Amino acid sequence: MTEAAIRTRRDGVILEVTLDRPKANAIDLATSREMGRVFQTFRDDPDLRVAILTGGGEKFFCPGWDLKAAAAGDAVDGDYGVGGFGGLQELRDLNKPVIAAVNGIACGGGLELALSADLILAADHARFALPEIRSGTVADAASVRLPKRIPYHIAMELLLTGRWFDAEEAQRWGLVNEIVLRDQLMDRAWELARHLAAGPPLVYAAIKEIVREAENAKFQDAMNRITKRQLATVDVLYESEDQQEGARAFAEKRDPVWKGY
Repeated sequence: MTEAAIRTRRDGVILEVTLDRPKANAIDLATSREMGRVFQTFRDDPDLRVAILTGGGEKFFCPGWDLKAAAAGDAVDGDYGVGGFGGLQELRDLNKPVIAAVNGIACGGGLELALSADLILAADHARFALPEIRSGTVADAASVRLPKRIPYHIAMELLLTGRWFDAEEAQRWGLVNEIVLRDQLMDRAWELARHLAAGPPLVYAAIKEIVREAENAKFQDAMNRITKRQLATVDVLYESEDQQEGARAFAEKRDPVWKGY
């Protein structure tokens, strides 16, 4: 399907989502709402297992909020649609892996969008920043997420100064998983997506829910919820054919065949 500034490509169980809104792939309210619909569909489609998010062109992944649209009347606190800004930041119960393939500049809300993914690949020329401080506003999602992802003092430096940093520094602080040559970025993203797509979807779902629920919980409280099967994805997993298939495949020394139920 192709609508507005979002292009999608579906190949088997993998969905590629491209934010393609020249010149810089900035996100206005209408684009954010469309991204939310796309990722909501991905979440709810049982035949899709992995998503890749990237930007059109080679210069910009996403610079975040469209200031020209804001000047024309888009409210910064307007209706971003399901999933919040960019469709990912606040999308509830997204229990499938998402890969961000950062093909260029990712700043402000664009960096926050990348942080909403589970894995981040960066082209070797990618650059990052949280420049909101310079325009008198706050990088809200990054202020919540970044100090939990990287050392506190580094996160605060990036938030308080708005300085730019390259892909190598991003990898050094653990913000990106891999740096890839720009002309190999999407090939690597698809290679990784296919690897994930061959894995157990019910286990992925349980991992994502456990990680979310445990983020602000005490260790024993989180463990109790898991062992007592109080998390929906864990309960489904433990009753599934896939759980039995994993054990059988191990005992029979063969590759498991995952069905997702």
